[in-house]
Amino acid sequence: MARRRAERPGRDMRRLLFALGVIGTLTVGGSFAQAPAPVPDSQNATPAPPAPQPQRPAFRAGIEIVSLNVTVMDPSNHYVTDLDQGDFSVFEDGIKQDVTFFSRRQQPVALSLLLDSSASMEDKIQTLQTAASNFVHRLKPNDIGQVIDFDSRVEVRQTFTSNQNELEAAIQQTSAGGSTSLYNAVYIALKELRKIKAVNEEEVRRQALVLFTDGEDTSSLVSFDEVLDLAKRSETAIYTIGLRGPDTQTKGFHEAEYVMRTLAQETGGRSFFPAKIEDLAGVYSQIADELASQYTLGYSSRNPRRDGAWRRIVVQVSRPNATPRTKRGYYAPTSR
Repeated sequence: MARRRAERPGRDMRRLLFALGVIGTLTVGGSFAQAPAPVPDSQNATPAPPAPQPQRPAFRAGIEIVSLNVTVMDPSNHYVTDLDQGDFSVFEDGIKQDVTFFSRRQQPVALSLLLDSSASMEDKIQTLQTAASNFVHRLKPNDIGQVIDFDSRVEVRQTFTSNQNELEAAIQQTSAGGSTSLYNAVYIALKELRKIKAVNEEEVRRQALVLFTDGEDTSSLVSFDEVLDLAKRSETAIYTIGLRGPDTQTKGFHEAEYVMRTLAQETGGRSFFPAKIEDLAGVYSQIADELASQYTLGYSSRNPRRDGAWRRIVVQVSRPNATPRTKRGYYAPTSR
């Protein structure tokens, strides 16, 4: 019973935020004010004054909600899933914030699956397809996913759907050839995720992007800086998988590793560097487990400035030796 009481405020707040159309976004214009009392029944000519009751907030312009998906791990790299709201502290630019929204209930996911199908993948593509297909089968019925493969070009093999058979068929269509337009692929995937809109509470989803590649970008039209800026402005956690080749001392490998780590760190995701293609199944399983083990926190920033500046976020937990991970910050809203 204690756990149920602890979680209920999070569910109520989630319903409220969805009703306002703000859940799942980085910031939302609005503030909360008391709603008017119910109108008495017109058939009762002399109604008794209604007893005071808790009133649901109504929405007015003026405040922004910052939402965070937080992963917590212990020293053994196991996920910590039994924390309560009081165990978390959130700091924005060094200033402690009041956490007003908390949930440890697993939320549906909108997932973008990016697969490198460049020429260097020719002898590895079948293993990648099997690992990616198994990952898709870990999705819940209310999750949705899309499949994008990239070589010289970027192709959306399957648009967002909850049909796992369609997602698997799209994965099996990939074939190796061409160069590596990695930045183009991430940029397009982030743009596609931005189009996901919820029309009811059940469609509110966390966003994740899982990127696999075996090399550095060689043919994109957009730069890494452009991709990183878009990623930091998104609500998407990016998980990167970089397959290590036989030579890890080349300049190209170090550049690719930096790109993969940076995208993951800035967005609250995680980077993996398996040594063998056969290790992919275990990596995808770890990502699926993480997506099922996250907390969702929300707060209203104490900083009233609407200057578009970058604001650094730090999350701490009270449990000893537990390490939280989330996105590193967000861009403040701007005055319209």
